[in-house]
Amino acid sequence: MAGPALTVVGSINLDLVARVAQLPRPGETVSGSDFDRFPGGKGANQAVAAARLGAQVRMIGAVGVDPFADEALAGLRSADVELHVQREGVTGIALILVAADGENQIVVVPGANHRLTPQSPAGAVLSQLEVPDEVVRAAARNADFFALNAAPARPIDLEPDLLIVNRFEYEVVSRGKLVAVT
Repeated sequence: MAGPALTVVGSINLDLVARVAQLPRPGETVSGSDFDRFPGGKGANQAVAAARLGAQVRMIGAVGVDPFADEALAGLRSADVELHVQREGVTGIALILVAADGENQIVVVPGANHRLTPQSPAGAVLSQLEVPDEVVRAAARNADFFALNAAPARPIDLEPDLLIVNRFEYEVVSRGKLVAVT
């Protein structure tokens, strides 16, 4: 094959995950039972998943010039994803609390993801909203098929071929506040 079957333009993070019996209420402190670090970011996770399903995948993203960068890239490398990665600033992280019942709370600190410069790959392209809007718009520009994982949900002026949302993002989409058709 001449090029990748899928290009993912999106976030690369290091996930810092704490397991708790129940999620804290505002202002409450709870004790955790376990702590782990995992490669993450919506973009990187989707690129790894597609590669594990047999697709040839290219990842366009950004990590910092800090010790977290190599950890954040480890999953992409082990899945043989072709990497096109900018390096500057600090690597994005996600602070994740996971309760015993599976519910979670996530805070993403974007770091280098918000420094990613716009690129316009051709072919099938998947992007997320963990990178700046101008990067998402550029990713869609030359795509033959453009999929958007609308997270974190916010208004953006483009119409993807495929829109991927969770139940909370669906609430925003169903009220017509996420994607404005141009």
